[in-house]
Amino acid sequence: MSRRSERQSPDFVFVPLGGVGEIGMNLYVYGYGPPGDREWLIVDLGITFGSETEPGIDVILPDIRFLEAERPNLKGLLLTHAHEDHFGAVVDLWPRLGGVPVFATPFTASMLKSKLGERGLARDFPLEIMPLGSRRRIGPFDVELISMSHSIPEPSAVAIRTPLGTVIHTGDWKLDATPLTSAPTDEARLRALGEEGITALICDSTNAVRDGVSASEADVALTLERLVREAPKRVAVTTFASNVARTRSVANAARAAGRELVVVGRAMYRVMEAAQATGYLDPDLPFHAETEFEGLAARNVVALCTGSQGESRAAMARIASGEHPNVALEAGDRVIFSSRTIPGNEKAVGRVQNALADEGIEVITDQDAPVHVSGHPRRGELEQLYRWVKPKIAIPMHGEGRHLEAHARLAEKLGVSEVIRARNGTMVRLAPGPAKIIDDVPVGRLYRDGAIITRADDGQVRERRKLSFAGSVAVSLVLSEKGVLLADPEVALTGLPATDTHGTSFETIARDAAIGTIESIPKPRRKDQALVSEAVRRSVRAAVNQAWGKKPMCQVLLTVL
Repeated sequence: MSRRSERQSPDFVFVPLGGVGEIGMNLYVYGYGPPGDREWLIVDLGITFGSETEPGIDVILPDIRFLEAERPNLKGLLLTHAHEDHFGAVVDLWPRLGGVPVFATPFTASMLKSKLGERGLARDFPLEIMPLGSRRRIGPFDVELISMSHSIPEPSAVAIRTPLGTVIHTGDWKLDATPLTSAPTDEARLRALGEEGITALICDSTNAVRDGVSASEADVALTLERLVREAPKRVAVTTFASNVARTRSVANAARAAGRELVVVGRAMYRVMEAAQATGYLDPDLPFHAETEFEGLAARNVVALCTGSQGESRAAMARIASGEHPNVALEAGDRVIFSSRTIPGNEKAVGRVQNALADEGIEVITDQDAPVHVSGHPRRGELEQLYRWVKPKIAIPMHGEGRHLEAHARLAEKLGVSEVIRARNGTMVRLAPGPAKIIDDVPVGRLYRDGAIITRADDGQVRERRKLSFAGSVAVSLVLSEKGVLLADPEVALTGLPATDTHGTSFETIARDAAIGTIESIPKPRRKDQALVSEAVRRSVRAAVNQAWGKKPMCQVLLTVL
């Protein structure tokens, strides 16, 4: 410990590295100790998904430079639940965290073990089970898990106690008296913690712009049963694979209608296995593999499918495009999207739904019937939680800017004395003294590009964007050692029109620009290969831009014989 840290008193800080100002990629860090020598507890380590602006990128992860620099002081990684945006980055990023132990409830641990097994990391992974309601010490933090309701088994809030105060970190939650899988939100425990005294509530903001309270999962079950029973032909239901309550509701609806359940999509199988292993689904639940779909009569089948977000490689998109190897739908069949569309996925979901409708397949969404309920609290539920725990400090998390601001204003309206508007990378001192932002730490995004993790600013995605907009030109040159062009340049075009408005081919335009540039360079200077390559690249790009109005990417391959 440094002399500087010996002279300083400890503080209790909160640092969001992802999930504040966005929905997804949740990563939160709590620190305790003197500045410069704090010990850290990580809560969640999630992903978000790539969009059309990140071509070739399926998964985006939080930049953990700050945590890598603090490796010796990391005491634990605690997972609140098994949604990808809260635990999906563990497999990729945990190896960079210096062997930090990971704590999770039984269902979340089962889901994580499945992921670890696929990557060959399960052996010797320091995974410790914490049942819901349990309490233990992780470094200087006294941690307790509190049962909450959400759209997955075993969601938990976390009470984090230190000598300077107690924080409740809610994770994802709602109030639901009939959640169908896990127990309802533990109101009694939350009220008791409120009586003990809560320094800060760091709370889900996803539905803070919506009045009232969220509907119950039991309401969806009733609707699904009716829609399955009334369907004239086949029924396919697509939902989040992690929503075990919805899976059970679909299975019950199939059984009530005398239909056979078919499970379509690997992710659905993985979650069902974890739910059966931990008691959230009947281990003897009858269902068919997707290879048996074709042999079942149309009136006797319900297919439970992945792909509710329009993912191109998931089951529903492949079914809609007629490319699924085992499952096909036809006019008169019914598809139920038992999910909400995550912001950013609207176009992908719309494409799938339109493709189905074009084939005469009936598409039902939550705009047509109550086939989905949110797993996040509306304003009425937030008000109840604030009344129970009575925090001195409120920090909205898990939401985009408008959600966070709506939550912050609600907290102020409810009389919370200190409301902090944090964003990713801000360090908030919770105690001692008034809460305030005291520092900034590095944050950003990492891309999983195939099997490689790269930083968002490494450039390859930016280059792919340029390629998608203006194509590329490659020019191959062969010069003698004296700088004489030994053959006409070879030109390869990708994504360009064949000719300009006058009928001149772009190959000719590029070739003439390359030859003219080389001839303009004095022969002694042509020995400088870097100079020649850059001059040709610039001139070819400029010539194409003059003829086309767009600047393609341009590469020059120079060989000297």
